[in-house]
Amino acid sequence: MIRKYFLLAITLFSISAFTQTSSFYKKSDTLNPKRRNAIAITESVMAGGALIALNQLWYKDYPRSGFHFKNDNNDWKQMDKIGHFMTSYYVGKVGMEVLDWAGVSKKNQLIYGATYGFAFLTAVEVLDGFSDEWGASPGDILANAAGTGLLVGQELLWNEQRITVKYSFHQTDFAKQRPNTLGENYLQQALKDYNGQTYWLSANIWSFNKKSSFPKWLNLALGYGADGMLYGNSNTGNAMLQNPYRQFYLSLDLDLTKIKTNSEFLKSVFSVVNFIKIPAPTIEFNTKGGLKFHYLYF
Repeated sequence: MIRKYFLLAITLFSISAFTQTSSFYKKSDTLNPKRRNAIAITESVMAGGALIALNQLWYKDYPRSGFHFKNDNNDWKQMDKIGHFMTSYYVGKVGMEVLDWAGVSKKNQLIYGATYGFAFLTAVEVLDGFSDEWGASPGDILANAAGTGLLVGQELLWNEQRITVKYSFHQTDFAKQRPNTLGENYLQQALKDYNGQTYWLSANIWSFNKKSSFPKWLNLALGYGADGMLYGNSNTGNAMLQNPYRQFYLSLDLDLTKIKTNSEFLKSVFSVVNFIKIPAPTIEFNTKGGLKFHYLYF
């Protein structure tokens, strides 16, 4: 399920980058009702259309049930929950940025824009709740709220995003063993193989001390991943086939949006791809008791 959320976030983020960098769509200094109304209609249509499409293309092939919850907090070493966290953060961030483009007040950006990710993802959980195959996940809802909380909290505290959520991926051998679940090609694996995914909190060093001599684009990143997973629940086939474990990382990163350029095209590209963690030297600690150094970690 997380692959659908992830693609939605990237699509919306691309739209946001275009509205911010295109000379025709420069930010309005005051409230522009036409832009605000266009955003409200567009987001409503997109969200409603996405939910209808999910209901028709995904859920209709599975038995319905009364609304119920399902505790899946132990699945995939919580990697899917981090995916919810990231998606909620970015969909809310886009919601804020497009309202900012329309000249909407910061207060209303936080109320109606930053919460867009949480609202949409929670609506999907409701659909899950009426499916006999799944069930609404309290852990997913909590992760959605945490992603929105990181976004809103930083705006209230610093009026900017000093810490962003990022993603990186490398291929693993596990996908070859369960291609239907973990992906048959690179793109599918990037969205489905949790063994190769790493999620990061990337903090911009300069933003915490703007009088320092640190480069404005330099970040320090903390990452989380997991490995050894062929099945979601460690109580099923994982224990017999592999030894799933958690991984924690410390690395450097770049904030591409703080790289100076006069090119509107490059600004747009940097804004869109800034969710990707830049490969860099990395220290790994894992729960198998290992300490590793990666010259260049993806």
